[in-house]
Amino acid sequence: MQPIEHFYPQLDTPAKTVITMHQKPDGDAMGSALGLYHFLVALGSEVTVISPTNWADFLNWMPGVKKVVDFENQREKAKGIIDAAERIFCLDFNVLHRTKHMEQPLAQAKAVKLLIDHHEQPQREAFNYGISDTGKSSTCEMVYDFIIKSGHGGLLNETIAECLYTGLMTDTGSFRFPSTTASVHRMVAHLKDSGLKHTPVHEHIYDNFLENRLRFIGFALLHRMEVLYDYNTALMYITREDLVKYDIKTGDTEGLVNYLLTISGIRFGAIVVDRSEERKWSFRSKGYFDVNAFARRHFEGGGHMNAAGGRSSESLQETVKKFKEVLTEYQIQLQ
Repeated sequence: MQPIEHFYPQLDTPAKTVITMHQKPDGDAMGSALGLYHFLVALGSEVTVISPTNWADFLNWMPGVKKVVDFENQREKAKGIIDAAERIFCLDFNVLHRTKHMEQPLAQAKAVKLLIDHHEQPQREAFNYGISDTGKSSTCEMVYDFIIKSGHGGLLNETIAECLYTGLMTDTGSFRFPSTTASVHRMVAHLKDSGLKHTPVHEHIYDNFLENRLRFIGFALLHRMEVLYDYNTALMYITREDLVKYDIKTGDTEGLVNYLLTISGIRFGAIVVDRSEERKWSFRSKGYFDVNAFARRHFEGGGHMNAAGGRSSESLQETVKKFKEVLTEYQIQLQ
């Protein structure tokens, strides 16, 4: 994988371009993809954003989202676009299998592949150009750097700013996580100078849910949370029946794990959701407890030091049992 800087001169040559991200895209994945989309269109390229799966409803306000192709629902159309692409930008994931059923089409594509990502241990051999920087707050911050360093900062406008601010805000926990560096705030200032109105973005993301989600959160906190004080850990589990009862859709459980870290003294928060095909974990931590290493070692996952995800093919009961068993190995680290 060559440094991304080596690709900059090619930006001035329009090309058929695909932008994709990880499955079940969050604010950073969709924000970086759409921000880059508007930038590359301004440079004259023919661009299509393809999501491996559907996405949360609270992202549907974003400029350009109606043009995004859902690979699972439009598989043949998406494959045709990938096959015809000359460039493929891969954003906010480090290995191809995080695109689910898109992994094989991407691997077989003849296009030049470019990686822009901030997760650990990237699959470098899969990409022609790229940058992987775990010190960055978000992929949106990296796309901003890509635009500025390529010499095209003058193309930044309100539309691009809205998209990039979305991922910057969500991946930093509204600017409270340790990843919120001085460069993040300088970026926000530049986006504001480019026309960004930040209040509507916050409202679209955080004030745009149905009543059932709030009732679900109350139910989960009351009936599905365990606090393991011996390990300074809080655990939450969501059953398949819970999802059906409260009509929970993609994105409705996002952020729920962060409630666990609001308990005084808790350093490790974990939530597992019983999806039909597998059990999905979200891990968060404070301080120096490395949930990326924890997820990689025990639950086929990974991510960042303080935020990671994982999966399990075992039943919900068995995966919760396993979590409690392996947690005993980390008692000293969690003190």
